[in-house]
Amino acid sequence: MCFLSESLLQKIAVIGQSVFGLEVYKELRKEGHTIVGVFTIPDKDGKADPLGAEAEKDGVNVFKFPRWRLKGKGIPEVVKVYKATGAELNVMPFCSQFIPMEVIDHPAHGSIIYHPSLLPRHRGASAINWTLIHGDKKGGFTVFWADDGLDTGPILLQRECDVEPDDTVNTIYKRFLFPEGVKGTVDAVRLIAAGNSPKIVQPEEGATYEGIQKKDNIDWNQSAQALHNWIRGNDKVPGAWAEVDGQKVTFYGSSLVDSGATAIGQPLEIPGASQPGLVTKAGLVLFGNDGKTLLVKNLQFEDGKMITAARYFSSGSNASVELTEEEKAFAEQMRGVWKSILTNVDAIEDSTDFFKSGAASMDVVRLVEEVKLRASGCQLQNEDVYMNTTFQDFIQMCVRKLRGEDDEEELVVDYVEKNINNMTIRMPHQLFINGEFVDAEGGKTYKTINPTDGTAICDVSLAQASDVDRAVAAAKEAFEEGEWGKINPRDRGRLLYKLADLMEEHQEELATIESMDSGAVYTLALKTHVGMSIQTFRYFAGWCDKIQGCTIPINQARPNRNLTFTKKEPIGVCAIVIPWNYPLMMLAWKTAACLAAGNTVVLKPAQVTPLTAVKFAELAARAGFPKGVINILPGSGTLVGQRLSDHPDVRKLGFTGSTEIGKHIMKSCAISNVKKVSLELGGKSPLIIFSDCDMDKAVRMGMSAVFFNKGENCIAAGRLFVEENIHDQYVKRVVEEVKKLKIGDPLDRSTDHGPQNHKAHLDKLVEYCQTGVREGATLVCGGKQVARPGFFFEPTIFTDVQDHMFIAIEESFGPVMILSKFKSGDVDEVLRRANATEYGLASGVFTRDISKALYVSEKLNAGTVFVNTYNKTDVAAPFGGFKQSGFGKDLGQEALNEYLKTKAVTIEY
Repeated sequence: MCFLSESLLQKIAVIGQSVFGLEVYKELRKEGHTIVGVFTIPDKDGKADPLGAEAEKDGVNVFKFPRWRLKGKGIPEVVKVYKATGAELNVMPFCSQFIPMEVIDHPAHGSIIYHPSLLPRHRGASAINWTLIHGDKKGGFTVFWADDGLDTGPILLQRECDVEPDDTVNTIYKRFLFPEGVKGTVDAVRLIAAGNSPKIVQPEEGATYEGIQKKDNIDWNQSAQALHNWIRGNDKVPGAWAEVDGQKVTFYGSSLVDSGATAIGQPLEIPGASQPGLVTKAGLVLFGNDGKTLLVKNLQFEDGKMITAARYFSSGSNASVELTEEEKAFAEQMRGVWKSILTNVDAIEDSTDFFKSGAASMDVVRLVEEVKLRASGCQLQNEDVYMNTTFQDFIQMCVRKLRGEDDEEELVVDYVEKNINNMTIRMPHQLFINGEFVDAEGGKTYKTINPTDGTAICDVSLAQASDVDRAVAAAKEAFEEGEWGKINPRDRGRLLYKLADLMEEHQEELATIESMDSGAVYTLALKTHVGMSIQTFRYFAGWCDKIQGCTIPINQARPNRNLTFTKKEPIGVCAIVIPWNYPLMMLAWKTAACLAAGNTVVLKPAQVTPLTAVKFAELAARAGFPKGVINILPGSGTLVGQRLSDHPDVRKLGFTGSTEIGKHIMKSCAISNVKKVSLELGGKSPLIIFSDCDMDKAVRMGMSAVFFNKGENCIAAGRLFVEENIHDQYVKRVVEEVKKLKIGDPLDRSTDHGPQNHKAHLDKLVEYCQTGVREGATLVCGGKQVARPGFFFEPTIFTDVQDHMFIAIEESFGPVMILSKFKSGDVDEVLRRANATEYGLASGVFTRDISKALYVSEKLNAGTVFVNTYNKTDVAAPFGGFKQSGFGKDLGQEALNEYLKTKAVTIEY
């Protein structure tokens, strides 16, 4: 897709290499620029660099010069080939070669270079390493104009990010420097094309230069912080090492810890260290010269073997497992994969070492993906390869994972396994209480149903009142007596980040379960149901150590002096009751804020969609959340939800669901122990479309406003008001779009519209539409169940809907578009009609008139107003309703206040 007019497009030479260079190249082509040549490095061991390989596929001229200069001067033949391309701009996204100035200065627009630091700091190579080694709080990248100095040219563009406490070269690169660096480089080209590119001279003040970081031993005469920075700044490349037991051992996965000094473990003598390290269950605790501690997760020996640090004294104790015939066949498949990667090895023996045979980091990524293709139940991480470098160890590790015998897996899970969506999904199906999966009292279960065909997915434990009491007791103990109440906020944030990472690793599996259990289209489940859930946990992880009170000046009775301040404290045990339309996302919206604030939680998922919630419980346990912090209870609202509302040890209840149930919960919470409550309830969100709108956008967004997630969307536009002079045109357009929607299996990537969540809801939609017809509304299309197995309902459009009609007042919570006209130019009248509802969750307006848009958004009585867009929620923006749509906020900083209490402290001194 081309974003620039033809006059702004450039003829570009891309000079560089690597996957980063490849992504910049692809984005420049999408913008419409002509790539007149790609200049990259020669093939290595018969493998082309990714940038060159992709360009060759595209038919772009690719040049692989081993060098550009000889004795400091450009090689005439090379320079001639370059000049013949006619480049107007050189883009150098990642270039390890020395480029002569006659090439740098040749294009009309010069040459720009990407550098992964905030210049002038960390000029030279290994800039990311040095950012971490020096303990910089801010990192980032610079796109600058090339000159004859070393990273000294004028700055075109800079972008910065926070350096997280435990960032490594890999994490900061993947999180920010890579994705944002690609965008920033392309943005720089846009500025050049538009003639708006600055040239800001680099200041010499604050400039630093460091050379290529080489693998070096650790100087132990430093603080714990400095040791941590040195180790993470060398992780993974080139690696920080020390002599241990007479051999070089390289340290990976460092983090600062507060509790290391009191950790229980086996001492490990490290020459030069201020005191022996401790090999604990969590890893290797190391001590700085300031007495503070850090924790190292992984160790690598001279022979390339990597182990978890916790296994240092038992690294050779694992007995080999005997392979079944099926496992032997898998092993032979993998032997072939190893041979295809290690092309210089004649045969793959059991003793063949992956890295000593020439494998590099990109080969690790490929090997992990090859395993995933051949054995989806074997979910490898890159570290697994580094820790099992010989073929025999690698196969043994894979087999243990396939059998569920992974050494570090202490959690006992009774999985229901299904081969679906080209993968094997493993679903827990029991209650999760106090860190364990357990059956409900009396072994009671129920069947959860697949809405695509109406068949049972599996039996799920059905929680009873006694199970609620056990879960609340576990949550209370974890809050008042357990580790959770003692860890510092930053460590709490680390757990949330780790949980988000695990959810991302299992994103496809979670999306498949969500699609199967709720009927959500898989692509939507992947991006929104699961994708936004991951974003939510990462967002609130960042808030953990930023929750703070304030100081308050008070009137003082002289001569006394007083200090008054407030503290924000967690509430305690929180109950969360969530709906069935976005099972995992609603869990994330409430649970992430609840945990970030330091509370413990007992959560009841909707009875019809429990499976992603119990899978979430498994991932939370694997992330290391202490027992009792998270408890998940599938069950009925009348029993589990009621008991949570009534329970005297629950101090807060967050609910999303119907207004009717919300009122009942609020009453129960008040009568029991005056619990704090937040409610996100029903909606009948009005969407006003004026005649001066962008019609194409209004049609596209109007469709999304109603039919997104098959209409099972709390902020769905429950009623559209269309200005009368465009009403008929608008109806014609949306009907055309509705007819294009593909209804079908939600796991089919081409499906637009899946089944409704459950049979009772489908029946209510049928009745809802029958009521609309009886009252005189015009049914333009849809209104009935689709003639196929499952709970499919046709996307529906009603027109001529009058304000008194049932369908104009009540929410359908389904794919039903309710259209009404309003008189041209009568803004106040349509606002009166739009606000004439007891609900106030969301609303929207489409107009090109900014004054009108601002006036309407001010007058609409709803918690969220969308202007010329719809459904655009973000984890940083507060979400919640007015009137009978509830009170309290999910998302954003405001959501934290729902799970905090404020204490005022006054001290006389």
